[in-house]
Amino acid sequence: MNTKLTLLGGLTVNEFLRDYWQKKPLLIRQAVPGFKGLLDPRQLIGLACRNDVQARLATYQRRQWKLRYEPFEPVDFEGLSRKGKWSVLVQGVNHLLPQGADLVKQFNFIPHARLDDLMVSYAPKGGGVGPHFDAYDVFLVQGLGHRRWQISTQKDQTLVEGAPLRLLKDFKVEQEWVLEAGDMLYLPPHCAHNGIAEDDCMTYSIGFRTPWYQELAEQFLVYLQDRIEIAGTYADPDLKAQKHPSEIGDDMLQQVGRAIRKVRWDDEDVANFLGCYLSEPKPHIFFAAPSKPMPQDRFDRAVRTRGAKLDLKTQMLCRTGTVFVNGDAHQVGKGSYTALRGLADARSLPPSEKYPREAASLLYQWYLDGYLTPGAR
Repeated sequence: MNTKLTLLGGLTVNEFLRDYWQKKPLLIRQAVPGFKGLLDPRQLIGLACRNDVQARLATYQRRQWKLRYEPFEPVDFEGLSRKGKWSVLVQGVNHLLPQGADLVKQFNFIPHARLDDLMVSYAPKGGGVGPHFDAYDVFLVQGLGHRRWQISTQKDQTLVEGAPLRLLKDFKVEQEWVLEAGDMLYLPPHCAHNGIAEDDCMTYSIGFRTPWYQELAEQFLVYLQDRIEIAGTYADPDLKAQKHPSEIGDDMLQQVGRAIRKVRWDDEDVANFLGCYLSEPKPHIFFAAPSKPMPQDRFDRAVRTRGAKLDLKTQMLCRTGTVFVNGDAHQVGKGSYTALRGLADARSLPPSEKYPREAASLLYQWYLDGYLTPGAR
């Protein structure tokens, strides 16, 4: 945490978190030296046409923005440059490419619970998605080509009415830079920005979500509904006649109120909810179980000699004796927790003869579910 990092422009992690994280933008020249990108435009369009990928196509033609979502066909991208400006954006590239997951790993100084995904965008000259702001933290790493970034910390975030994108109505540029391959721009939430392609241009966006409290509260109540039990039924043996039968009486209100107030939760409930909710894969994500699974004894030998690695799509979090994998919670003993937390931290386990039986059993179940595989030789 106190080592100066090229990725952060010579800042330590502690300095970056203290001075910039969620506070102000930071431009870092050659944050990722030698980085030229992981894909070319044709390959990104190929990903956008897959049926297991979230993708968007933004176009600006005849002074009008349009936004389309997957599924796409290759023909959807033909001739776009003759009609106007456009950009294609593909989510979850770290779930599709090992190199994408490796890029995201460089940002492990931010907790995994905050990570959203790696989005990759391509735009020909002049393309982009217009001036806007996001409600999350993002690191924008330039790959192919050059992109001009205009930013503003303006308070006015009035949006253009009726636009399919969250476009700012009155964007006032405060700072402006052109980024080339390997350069990176960090933007905190609600920092207005506009990225314009100077030529064929690809940008790699590592986003960290900031869930709305309303969203968390709603989902926590959903989580609680399967975990609470209030005994008894409503009863009114001393019911009195009412002048107005349509009115809800005070006795009913008080009795039901007392029952509902029996709903209780503590920090452990909140932690378990967060672990399950934040590790839940997005709806379009599916896992493929091994077609010919090896028996557990053979799997155990493979892990002991080759280690194990999480599937690119697997989400894994931990909290004081509980591990959360793809929305499920598993309470484990101290030795198993230490081993599995190592897997969650690094997304892989080294070969070892010392994994506890409990951990080995869970690893095998996750292997059968398609959540992980034995490591490479």
